[in-house]
Amino acid sequence: MNETRRGQPEVPVAHHDARGRSDTRARIQEVAVALFAEQGYEKTSLREIAERLDVTKAALYYHFKSKEDIVRSLVEDYFGQVDALITWARAQPATAATRGEILRRYVGIVAEGDEVFRMLHQNQAAVTSLAAAKNRGELFRERMSSLIGLLTGPAAPLEERLRAAMALGGVSVGWMFFADQVPDRAELCAAVLSIATDIAEGGTLRV
Repeated sequence: MNETRRGQPEVPVAHHDARGRSDTRARIQEVAVALFAEQGYEKTSLREIAERLDVTKAALYYHFKSKEDIVRSLVEDYFGQVDALITWARAQPATAATRGEILRRYVGIVAEGDEVFRMLHQNQAAVTSLAAAKNRGELFRERMSSLIGLLTGPAAPLEERLRAAMALGGVSVGWMFFADQVPDRAELCAAVLSIATDIAEGGTLRV
């Protein structure tokens, strides 16, 4: 049986239920993001992540074999959230209410992942050199293209598609710039959503 650094017995990770594995994985990601942000991706080791978690390296290796695996998982989780949004939106009627809900949910995704996005930006030179980063830009573009199409329709004029693209891009830029300046996250979410909606709908729809 594995032991924690305090010497207390640890339930073997392989015997945890699905919820336990998910919680442990999320905790590893959280601690890794914090350390990558504090001291940089390249200067952080798996050993330090394990020590911060107060687990053995073997327990950490069960979930992630390398730092690159952790970064890959963070990006995949973001893409998974966007994919779920796209799947949901495709099953809805093409109405103003649906467009408003797409933007609302996308703001939520960005707000939830702001620490990850900030860490990736701070460590851009290191993480963009990773093998997993090679197709990241194209994958991101594909998903944004899908969201733009869902916000405007497949045959929308260029100006409408530009509005949608600028609304989605503005959500990320606006949130990342002001997230550490505005104490009330709900207030910031509401403001970002309102402005993104005005941009996407040309000022005609207020969610």
